[in-house]
Amino acid sequence: MTRTIRTPVDQDSQLPTIVCLDNSRYNNYLLCVCARLKDEIRQVKPFSSPAQEAFLNLQRTADALMRGLEETLKPSGLTQTQYNVLRILRGAGSGGLLCRQVSERMVTCEPDMTRLLDRLESRKLVTRSRDRKDRRAVSVRITSHGVATVARLDEPIEELHRRQLSHLGSTRIRGLIALLEAARVKVEETKTRKHKPGGGKR
Repeated sequence: MTRTIRTPVDQDSQLPTIVCLDNSRYNNYLLCVCARLKDEIRQVKPFSSPAQEAFLNLQRTADALMRGLEETLKPSGLTQTQYNVLRILRGAGSGGLLCRQVSERMVTCEPDMTRLLDRLESRKLVTRSRDRKDRRAVSVRITSHGVATVARLDEPIEELHRRQLSHLGSTRIRGLIALLEAARVKVEETKTRKHKPGGGKR
């Protein structure tokens, strides 16, 4: 069976990319691996739904991928959230960003951004300064030491991504991206409706 899905807009053509997922070649493979999660977590009972199995697979896979990232970052003494902040600030350039803007761009939510920045500043990887007109606004900038630290990690991180996911092939990776983004968009839409006045259950 062949399924066709639309991925996000292609940057060159400005048109959605069509990805065809041909499942027929993987039928035998899927029969072998469909029970893998149950075996890994020693679950005897069937999952309550395919959605539950998918959710737990996402958790399990994300944990495996993140352990690889943690090992790669270990020599630099950075956590994955600290590395994320440094990458964000490197991309922002010399102008830096407000603390709130850094929080908004994080891949994962960070409940204590102040403490995270304290640690980076103590290592002279970032600097902070208050706005002269609005003392409540704090800007964060990456230092030259911070830029050099991130630069040394560029190739090891890229190699990690290749080692972890390149076996899937570009077509299946694009399909995976599209599915993950579709799931995330739905979650965000549900969260938005829930927080609108009158949006909750009555």
